[in-house]
Amino acid sequence: MTLSVVITVMNEEENIRPLVAAIRQALQDIDYEVIFVDDGSTDRTRQVIREEANARITLLELRKNYGQSTAMTAGIDHARGEFIATMDGDLQNDPSDIPMMLRKMLEEDCDVVAGNRANRQDGMVMRKLPSKAANFIIRNLTDVHIRDYGCTLKVFRREIASELGLYGELHRFIPVLAQLQGARIVQVDVKHHPRRFGRSKYGINRTFKVSADLMLMLFFQKYMQKPMHLFGPIGLAAFTVGALINIYLLVLKIMGHDIWGKPILILGVLLLLGGIQFITIGLIAEVTVRTYYESQGKKTYRIRRVYEGG
Repeated sequence: MTLSVVITVMNEEENIRPLVAAIRQALQDIDYEVIFVDDGSTDRTRQVIREEANARITLLELRKNYGQSTAMTAGIDHARGEFIATMDGDLQNDPSDIPMMLRKMLEEDCDVVAGNRANRQDGMVMRKLPSKAANFIIRNLTDVHIRDYGCTLKVFRREIASELGLYGELHRFIPVLAQLQGARIVQVDVKHHPRRFGRSKYGINRTFKVSADLMLMLFFQKYMQKPMHLFGPIGLAAFTVGALINIYLLVLKIMGHDIWGKPILILGVLLLLGGIQFITIGLIAEVTVRTYYESQGKKTYRIRRVYEGG
């Protein structure tokens, strides 16, 4: 099979039928499959998918709402195609862009083709401006120069998609995760449509999640395989300063000065203990990293059932 299209959905019942029709029209010349991952919908989304299913459409029904990253991982794990495309199920991404992205991948001999919503059809204040600010910060801190990190429409080579390691809410940082594998990334402009049915699952509160995940990505980029290089210098510096302060206070004590209650005494003790803790954290992190690389990976989701149309 050439292409697997992974679509994560939650409460998108009105969007399923027009989306399936658009995919069939856009991919009629490609050997493809569509994997819908239902991430805990409470409406008729699952029923509509089953009604539309044929031999090319598979529904993965998760036991509860795990989040988009985990749902995307489930779909990628069950994909059979040589290439894997991801897209949203809200009709804002256009399936007709996928053949163009596939051609771009083959022409450029790259590993990931990421979509850029050049004419984004979203609100300026609540969606566009926060997104532009987040994209600017992520680009400059991670040095992965993608204009639109938030566009779900992407095409991967299978070996890259299967090793992304999507946990929590890391789907926003897929280009960074791919870059950690040494993937070559190309971005192309894609179409973007206004939402016709249902409500957006994104809000301004995601800014805080992105900020937290950005710190994690920076750690992955610089210290994933060598965490002691981060915690070690901090711990040694704090321990050294704390030790010098305490030696100074010890000399004063020997000379007969009263050092009890001095703020510098508390500072010296805190730096000494903090330094020991940072060094210990670094050692534990080193052991954890080795366990991560040497042990067998476990799934972060549980599937209730798999429905294969046809």
